Amino acid sequence: MNVPEQLNRINQQLTSKNYKLTIQRETTVRVLLENEEDHMSAEEVFMRVKNKHPEIGLATVYRTLELLTELHIVEKMNFGDGVARFDLRGEDHEHMHHHLICTVCGEMEEIKEDWLLEMEMRLEREYGFSVKDHRLEFTGTYKTCEKNGCKRECEAVT
Repeated sequence: MNVPEQLNRINQQLTSKNYKLTIQRETTVRVLLENEEDHMSAEEVFMRVKNKHPEIGLATVYRTLELLTELHIVEKMNFGDGVARFDLRGEDHEHMHHHLICTVCGEMEEIKEDWLLEMEMRLEREYGFSVKDHRLEFTGTYKTCEKNGCKRECEAVT
């Protein structure tokens, strides 16, 4: 789905909850859509928003991100570095996608497949517990980081 289609979908989500897609919100959402793979912090989002619309302040970006989180349009995540990061939720998946996080180089990869559906059904069956959402993070190291003194980081820098 392209950015205008995704923006339209998010606008519909906001409208259904009686919110408007203001210029400030649209700019913030566009930054998230255009940098979807980056898992940006609020400050990183703000810096990119500021490049497009210098009049939009940091507090506005924070409020927008919090609203988008409350409405489950984005997911606020922490990957162990003490920084809250924001990740768009895909409409093609009922649950949040999963992440691989390298503890050596910090590289992060997304797993879009929902591997936990069978476990959710078992929880419902055996415990009477209905899972509404989940997130899964795998932390570890890539073989290239262990063997080559963090080859991924070196490749990313060059």
